[in-house]
Amino acid sequence: MKLLPELLSFLDSQPESRIVMDAEYRIIAANRAYLREFAQGRPVRGRHCYEVSHHFTVPCDQAGESCPLRMSQEHGTSHQVLHLHHTPRGEEHVAVETNPIRDEEGTLVYFVETLRVVKHASSQAAAEGLVGRAPAFNRMLGLLMRVAPTVATVMLLGETGTGKELAARLIHEASARAAGPFVAVDCSGLTETLFESEMFGYEKGAFTGATHRKVGLVEAASGGTLFLDEVGDIPLYLQVKLLRLLESGTYRRVGSVETLRADFRLVCATHRDLATMVDQDSFRRDLYYRINVFPVRAPALAERREDIALLASSLLKRVAGYRDWRFSATALAFLARQPYPGNIRELRNLIERASILADGNEIRIEHLADDLATLTLPTHAQACEAEAGDGAGLESFCVDQLIDLETLEARYLAWAAQRFPAGRRQLAQQLGISPRTLFRKLNQDPPETS
Repeated sequence: MKLLPELLSFLDSQPESRIVMDAEYRIIAANRAYLREFAQGRPVRGRHCYEVSHHFTVPCDQAGESCPLRMSQEHGTSHQVLHLHHTPRGEEHVAVETNPIRDEEGTLVYFVETLRVVKHASSQAAAEGLVGRAPAFNRMLGLLMRVAPTVATVMLLGETGTGKELAARLIHEASARAAGPFVAVDCSGLTETLFESEMFGYEKGAFTGATHRKVGLVEAASGGTLFLDEVGDIPLYLQVKLLRLLESGTYRRVGSVETLRADFRLVCATHRDLATMVDQDSFRRDLYYRINVFPVRAPALAERREDIALLASSLLKRVAGYRDWRFSATALAFLARQPYPGNIRELRNLIERASILADGNEIRIEHLADDLATLTLPTHAQACEAEAGDGAGLESFCVDQLIDLETLEARYLAWAAQRFPAGRRQLAQQLGISPRTLFRKLNQDPPETS
């Protein structure tokens, strides 16, 4: 079939990583960008895509993942998902888009997969930005990456402390306006006088004390993104001023008759239930529908408990500065058990407090707990002693020398799988993670240790 050589020639000229697959998930060819970005120096032709990307032994859809190739087969259209892929740099978030290719008779013959590494979020511990790998986090990240290249207004919903401002920054950084400014506005503290002068700026002499012209936040965000945090806290009588700005796309500085054109992408955030506020007449219905174009919910920390150790390591990097800190095993166990009504912000506060109390380079449970007498957690030594007699091997990873968290997790999951033979779904429920995540973790090669 002469279609294939022409297709391969075209893909090889493309800057984005692309592969061609058949209906059996087998890679027929890969362009230069893919070989450079994902192949890790090994041949991929003839191998299955799920083997290369996930280290799975079965297709993604059989391992609890959403499979864009399978969806393209079923519907005959393009499909996009967000996956965690193995790359030369470790596991990374990758946006995957699959496009079906038909022959002259209209029969589906090939599938072209385009892969884009998400540079704005990390699945490993990182000193800045969004961090996570739990299903709830990945769902949010997938929506953020879908909407970021568009011009749509985004509404970020969720409890306080869930990282909505970081999500807003990701939208900005992954958009066509990334080179422009990102201007964040805390709406909860804006009075009527402040709203107009802060948002729109003012001219010299506009009021007593206006000794010079002031650029407003709307003007400062020109060419970039305006982030209105806690938009649900804007008083009702001020909401009309925001609506007028959004509807007309124009504004005037206080004390000026000159009409200026606004040029920003709007992202809003709130912890409030705006739909209920609309029903209670405490939030304008017309403004609600104007800003609630693409809602994205930031999950609470309780919905992504499997990310707690990863987030803890990331937050420790952020507060550690030059110091080389680490957590004890019991400290991590303690962190994993907390309810976190304050979400990630509460976790960060716990870690920052512990870093002040710790004299050495290890964060221990006594640095985290306010009242040790109320704790029911066993110590590390007690846990090892309790399990050493059953021959299951828990003692093998209760060692005095510290190992990295990835290795510790891999050893623990292998131990848990041996002791809990009832089934993977039940085991995942006991561990508080999704079956998909458990399958991925149990079927990847454990990290090598020196």
